[in-house]
Amino acid sequence: MIHIYTGCGKGKTTAAIGLAVRGAGAGMNVYFMQLLKNGSSSEIGMLRKLGIKLRYVPQCEKFTFNMNTDELTAVKAEHNKILENVRELIISGIADMIVIDEFFGAYDKNLLDRKFASELICNSKFNCELILTGRNAPDFFVEKADYVTVMESKKHPYDKNIAARKGIEY
Repeated sequence: MIHIYTGCGKGKTTAAIGLAVRGAGAGMNVYFMQLLKNGSSSEIGMLRKLGIKLRYVPQCEKFTFNMNTDELTAVKAEHNKILENVRELIISGIADMIVIDEFFGAYDKNLLDRKFASELICNSKFNCELILTGRNAPDFFVEKADYVTVMESKKHPYDKNIAARKGIEY
């Protein structure tokens, strides 16, 4: 089944982490792929300790709007490798759960092969739970999904110029 966590509110990645932890606790073989993130978020160490397999993009050391063309090209190449890994996991049937965190952000910024990504998600037969996160999930992904949760921000410390806090936002 396909799960989507989208919207402009906080909690998309957090919800996916919670589901991954729950799956690992139930003995599932869980893979957590992070696009647009370099593996420095606080959850990474704990996910690893739980036996969750991780992939992220070391080249994402800055926000995409601060990257030059070569850096963006390297990030896109790494995202495509991760998607190829996801395809292999789906085909092999080895994964019980696959999370692709910030999938829609990478899709929206054209930092992955959009045709391949669309075909992978919309045309694959899943014997696993596939969790996709990120803002602005396109309608055709939403239509394909079995679960869709839209996070809506009513109030956030960012609105008061309070910076992201370790352990809370990252």
